[in-house]
Amino acid sequence: MRLRALLDTDALGLRLLGGEEELDRTVRGVMTTDLRDPSRYLAGGELVLTGLAWRRDASDTEPFVRILAGAGVAALAAGEAELGAIPVDIVEACERHRLPLFAVNESVAFATITEHVVRQVSGERAGDLAAVVDRHRRLMTSGPTGGGPDVVLDLLGTDLDLRAWVLSPAGRAIAGSSAAGPALSQAVCGRLAAEHLAAVRTGRRGPHRVQVEGTAYSLFPIRSSGRGAASGPASAAASASAAALRDVRETVLSDWFLAVEADAGDWPEERLDLLQGVTQLIAVERDRRDAARTVRRRLAQEVLELVQTGAAPAEIAARLRVAAPVLLPGLGAAPHWQVVVARVEWDGGEIEGGPVAQSLLEEILVDPLSAGPEPSDRIAVAHMGDEAIALVPLPAMSTEHEGPESGLLADSLLESVRDPLSAGLDNDGRLTLGVSASVHSAEGLRGALEEARHARRVAAARPGRVCAAGHQELASHVLLLPFVPDDVRRAFTARLLDPLRDYDRRHRAELIPTLEAFLDSDGSWTRCAARLHLHVNTLRYRVGRIEQLTGRDLSRLEDKLDFFLALRMS
Repeated sequence: MRLRALLDTDALGLRLLGGEEELDRTVRGVMTTDLRDPSRYLAGGELVLTGLAWRRDASDTEPFVRILAGAGVAALAAGEAELGAIPVDIVEACERHRLPLFAVNESVAFATITEHVVRQVSGERAGDLAAVVDRHRRLMTSGPTGGGPDVVLDLLGTDLDLRAWVLSPAGRAIAGSSAAGPALSQAVCGRLAAEHLAAVRTGRRGPHRVQVEGTAYSLFPIRSSGRGAASGPASAAASASAAALRDVRETVLSDWFLAVEADAGDWPEERLDLLQGVTQLIAVERDRRDAARTVRRRLAQEVLELVQTGAAPAEIAARLRVAAPVLLPGLGAAPHWQVVVARVEWDGGEIEGGPVAQSLLEEILVDPLSAGPEPSDRIAVAHMGDEAIALVPLPAMSTEHEGPESGLLADSLLESVRDPLSAGLDNDGRLTLGVSASVHSAEGLRGALEEARHARRVAAARPGRVCAAGHQELASHVLLLPFVPDDVRRAFTARLLDPLRDYDRRHRAELIPTLEAFLDSDGSWTRCAARLHLHVNTLRYRVGRIEQLTGRDLSRLEDKLDFFLALRMS
């Protein structure tokens, strides 16, 4: 299709701001992005849709437009919802680079434009796609309650007699058509996910044809349109897919896929184009849900930054109360919390692991037997550097994963996803995960965070591509104490405890008993003060003196463990 045709469709709400002489350019696909540098996801000929979130000030505009022009995109369409009128620096930059520029009215969803382009580009080769897309567009653009993956799959079932499911990379069923019959078993979902991830990691072009328990399936990748999804006809899809494969590790563990109960090996090109178009429709819905998750991620980030920087428990508790309606919809305040820390590491270290680990935790913390995307909307995960950190309210979790006292158990979280994720990590990636004990108040969250991090380090010391450890395993180091040589014990305990013993002898301060009680109370100020019959301020003074004399920080799990070992060995 030509750019000029977009202006002839009033429902798209497009207004030309520049580049009239270029309107005969051919549009071969569509991409939505707010990345500052989307070049690796561009294949040329795309209509690029952007909400302008990448633009902090006018200095960001020239590099962004230069990248688009250099990649050979057909045009840029900027939404007016974020900034109102399109900034003049964007108009001028597009004029310099001869890049046609459209303004998108705030009343028009990017999904509407995406689906229109997909329908027009693919319509000549797949007449049935136009019907599917048009019917889905009416449902999908009617609001949050209309459309969604289930509707698309229902259309595949009723119009094309295809049984299909949308699955997560961990093998959880996101959606399935009502005509698909009984739900796929968890074992079959896991096998399909493992086959899909293994095929993606080897660079094979989809659809991937597999046999599971005697049934043929064809697996189609669903790549987020904001990350350079394949779009339009097969030729454009092939080039876009090739571009995405250069950085496949960035998305392989987060992208959904479509499983169709059929062997696509003998399908005509028109039918393959149809399914590629359907995957893009589902990708639009995935992007919409990811956008809705942004608020939960931001709230989790704010809470965890307060915890990590040692903010007062009252301040953390206040922030949790504000966040509760979003993090705990319909459940109120959580009486117990746990912290889960995950890290994804790739050989070479050139791929950032934090976003990948964040997507994985959002998936892993959902009961694998729950269907649909909504259960993951209760999970709030932040990422800091290469770590992803989840603050988990236990009432929001299925009791399937709960132990008698400790809530989430590390091994059970990975039990059903170990095989698929191992296939996705292949021979160059690793996932390690640590789970803290449950805490009853904001006061214990910092200790829980350090505990989860230490448990993750314990998991990292084990062999395997997917490893986890829980707080229960942190006490296992006590078993090693008999094997520590006496001279090492004496040197270790002297370095840590002699300054405190000397101070106690000179001032009768009882720092050693205070340290023992503080550790036995799991670092709880109130419980320790009650145990020692002290005012909390007196306890804080003593702990501060301990930290001053030893140069250690009793809010850090590593230092607590060192003191614990020193007391045991003495």
